[in-house]
Amino acid sequence: MKPTIAHQRLYHQRISHKQFKTPSEAVAWLGAMQAQDYLGALWSIGLRLSEKCTDKDVEQDILDKKIVRTWPMRGTLHFVAAEDLRWMLALTGRRYVETSSRRYGELELDEKTLARSNDLLAKALRDVPELDRHALLAVLEANGISTAGQRGVWMLGRASADGLIVQGVMRRNVQTYFAIDDSIPRGKTLARDEALAELTLRYFTSHGPAAAQDFVWWSGLVISDVRAGIDSVKSKLVEETIDGKTYWMSPEMAQAPQESPSVYGLSGFDEFLLAYSDKSAALTAEFRARWSRKNAMFSPTIVSDG
Repeated sequence: MKPTIAHQRLYHQRISHKQFKTPSEAVAWLGAMQAQDYLGALWSIGLRLSEKCTDKDVEQDILDKKIVRTWPMRGTLHFVAAEDLRWMLALTGRRYVETSSRRYGELELDEKTLARSNDLLAKALRDVPELDRHALLAVLEANGISTAGQRGVWMLGRASADGLIVQGVMRRNVQTYFAIDDSIPRGKTLARDEALAELTLRYFTSHGPAAAQDFVWWSGLVISDVRAGIDSVKSKLVEETIDGKTYWMSPEMAQAPQESPSVYGLSGFDEFLLAYSDKSAALTAEFRARWSRKNAMFSPTIVSDG
C-alpha cells in the first residue's frame, strides 16, 4: 500500500523514523523549527531523537550555542542551528522586516528609532554576555525609548532579524538574550541564490510531500522566490501530482514505508501541522473545523495512524 502524505511527513520529519542523536542535528535537518512555545519546542526536538532526551539535554545545546531561538521568518520564533543562522537571516530576515513595516508604523517605531534601539541592545550584550528580556527593555527605557505595549518585543525582534542578537535559554521563566558574535559558528557563507536553494532543499527533504504554497507559508518568501528555489533543486527532488496538486519530496520520502499503527503526542506549534498552509493531509474535515477556532494551534495534538 502506498504511504499517505501524512505518513510520509511523519517519516521524513523524523517523528516516525528517528535517526538523530543530538538536538542540533534534528533542528538542522528541519531547517528551522517553530518555537513560540519554548517548552513545547523542547518537546518537539526531543520527539525526533533516537535516544532518550530531556529538556536539559536540549537546553545544553542552547547553552553551547549549537542551536538558537530567534525570528528568522514570518515574525515567528523558531529554533535554528547556529551554523545556519547567518545565511538564513540574510535570506529571510529582510522579508520579515519589509512585512513588518505597517506594524512598526502602528507602534510609532520609525527607522531612526529602530536603528538606535539596535545599537543600544547590541552594546548592552557586548558589555554583559547574557541579559534577560527585562534587563534589555530597561536599557531602552533608560535611554529614553519607550517599550510600552508591544514596542519592546518588536524592537527585540528587529534586532534579531538584523542579525545582532538571539535568544538563549529561559531562566526563571524569563527569556535570555546574547549577542551574535564570534561565539556563534559562522557556518558556510552563501550567496542569495545559494541560500535560497539550500533552504528550499532543506524544507522539501525534511517536510515533503509539500507544495510550493506550503513553502511560501513556512518561509515567508514570495512565490517567485519559491519557484526559483524549486527550479534550482528540482533535480534532487521527486515531483508527484496527488489529487491534482503538485507536491515535491526527496527520493527517500517517495520510498518511505507504510507506517504501522502508531500514536504520537505532539506539542502545540509542532512542524507536523504548522509547516503547511494546507493541513487537509493530516486533519479530517471535523478536526480542520476545530483547528480553525481561535487558539487551537496552541494546543498539544495526538496523531493516531497519521
